[in-house]
Amino acid sequence: MGKKDKDKKKKNPKKEKYLKFRKEKPSNMTFTPSQITEEQQQQVKLNEERIGYYMKTRVFFPEKFVNERKAKSKR
Repeated sequence: MGKKDKDKKKKNPKKEKYLKFRKEKPSNMTFTPSQITEEQQQQVKLNEERIGYYMKTRVFFPEKFVNERKAKSKR
């Protein structure tokens, strides 16, 4: 089996037409978090603790499911 030339392959005219609009994306993302004060950091930590406590202690009741047929018969 011989190797195929990639140049002989048909090129999509639409792809070539819109190639100029394609933007190059940076390979690595640089993220710098905004500087927050210690008071703000403590507030964020306190909020996260409260949310965590709420999610741990919350009781999840199953949703009530009413069968359509039963609902029609009760009307």
